[in-house]
Amino acid sequence: MNRSKALFITRAAIIAALYVVLVFIFQYSSFGPIQFRIAEMLTVLPYFTTAAIPGVTIGCLLSNLIFQAEILDCIFGTLATLAAAMLSYLLRRNKFLVPIPPIIINALVVPFILRYAYFETEHSIPVMMLTVGAGQVVSAGVLGLVLLFSLDKVKDVIFKSK
Repeated sequence: MNRSKALFITRAAIIAALYVVLVFIFQYSSFGPIQFRIAEMLTVLPYFTTAAIPGVTIGCLLSNLIFQAEILDCIFGTLATLAAAMLSYLLRRNKFLVPIPPIIINALVVPFILRYAYFETEHSIPVMMLTVGAGQVVSAGVLGLVLLFSLDKVKDVIFKSK
């Protein structure tokens, strides 16, 4: 394995591990119809490296598996994270647009997952779109942009390839 592949895999693994740790620490708010998943701030990392795409995707999948989420959540929640990470990467030319895909995709997809995977929820899909969306605005939007702008100052040290 060449050095660049090893670096890519290492970065993806670190990001996945950070995602899982943040979900573990903040598990009380990472699941349910009123969701505030702090780990979603990591969805801005595709701005810096493509390794963040598999990193946040695998982190989401592992978190859902570790905390015994329903299979629909494991599949479609992970696919939503993958789509959001890929779109965030495509929007990297404008820092302020990078958190938009995770906010919109999760606000649209997660409520349907919650409704059909966890039948006990009494919240309507539009209400869950608002609550999940609000959580995403804070985690991916506000905290994500704080992380993005903070890391942007030291990106040459952290994300350089050599």
